[in-house]
Amino acid sequence: MSNATREERLAAKLRENLRRRKAQARAFDATGEEAGVGAPADPATALPKAAPDS
Repeated sequence: MSNATREERLAAKLRENLRRRKAQARAFDATGEEAGVGAPADPATALPKAAPDS
């Protein structure tokens, strides 16, 4: 297997991944959702934090 073929396959996979991620981002934006992964929880529904042990 030559390196050029491997590099071409990797480049094609990267392009495919980028297209898929862009499509997912456009679909996410189209839903109008603001909260994403890592977004802070709603304080009204969040569990209280435990008091630190001193």
